[in-house]
Amino acid sequence: MHHTKHKGDRGVLKAQLDLFDQGFTILNPLTEHAPFDLVAYREGRFHRIQVKHRRLDATGKLEVKFSTCWADRNGTHTVPIDKSEVDLFCVYCPDTDECYYLSPEDFGSSVALRVEAPRNGQKQGVRLAKAFRRVP
Repeated sequence: MHHTKHKGDRGVLKAQLDLFDQGFTILNPLTEHAPFDLVAYREGRFHRIQVKHRRLDATGKLEVKFSTCWADRNGTHTVPIDKSEVDLFCVYCPDTDECYYLSPEDFGSSVALRVEAPRNGQKQGVRLAKAFRRVP
């Protein structure tokens, strides 16, 4: 199943399991219209989390855009997220079967995580995905 809704549901389920394994209690909003997909709670702290399902590109990179997109009769619309309404992005990658956690406040409009080292040997400015495996 490759329908967008199914991929999103799979990402949320993977995030819930990963967060549970990290010791969080998982809370689910009662609406699909919240700016976040779930809330994780541990040691007196709540984290509002938006979950994204992303595949690796041909170079072994995960591209994450901090925006939301929808389509209606007037076309396709893309707007930046309100970073004050989301504490973390959880990016589930089916190619690695892992979740990666990003604070949108730490980045501009997008970020690229490298699952595989760049073929040209570049090290400066490279964000390795494995560094984002745990909730900060």
